[in-house]
Amino acid sequence: MTQRDWDKELAKIDKQLASISDDELLPTAAPAAPPGTGMPRGVAAPPVRGAAPAAVAPSNRKAKWWAFSKLTVAVVAGVGIWFWPWAARCGLPLAGLVSAGSLVALVGIWSAFGTWRQRMGRAHLLSLLVIVSGVVLVAREVLPRVGYAYESFDRPARWTCQAETPAASPAPVTGAPAGA
Repeated sequence: MTQRDWDKELAKIDKQLASISDDELLPTAAPAAPPGTGMPRGVAAPPVRGAAPAAVAPSNRKAKWWAFSKLTVAVVAGVGIWFWPWAARCGLPLAGLVSAGSLVALVGIWSAFGTWRQRMGRAHLLSLLVIVSGVVLVAREVLPRVGYAYESFDRPARWTCQAETPAASPAPVTGAPAGA
């Protein structure tokens, strides 16, 4: 489209907007106040004091139950990962532990979204602790192997299991007498 085509299109839009009143153009954000309340049009009437709060909708209960179920899965996974049954110094057990730790962090994120949407404050904090738990576990295993942290006996600076070679015995010295 050229500049003239755009000018024509914008002129048409301006004509259409000019033909519509402001009240029709902007929808009201709140239901109109009942007649005789003295409230301007488009402003919701204030809540009545002493009125019983609205009952929790069944869909809201279901959503809260679902968020709590996610949280339960995340907490069980987060606690269970710290009791990993295999020595994870290298190889496949290490890959399994790092993958499981990453999965715990992802399940914590999944749970955190649900608890945030349902405004479950304490449950959300617990979800965040699960995320931190998974991240700490993965960092504890990965950082020494990428050279960022010091290695230890439990976390050597290697990913694969290498066959341990026995220390070579010193070669005998020849040519010199033992007692000379």
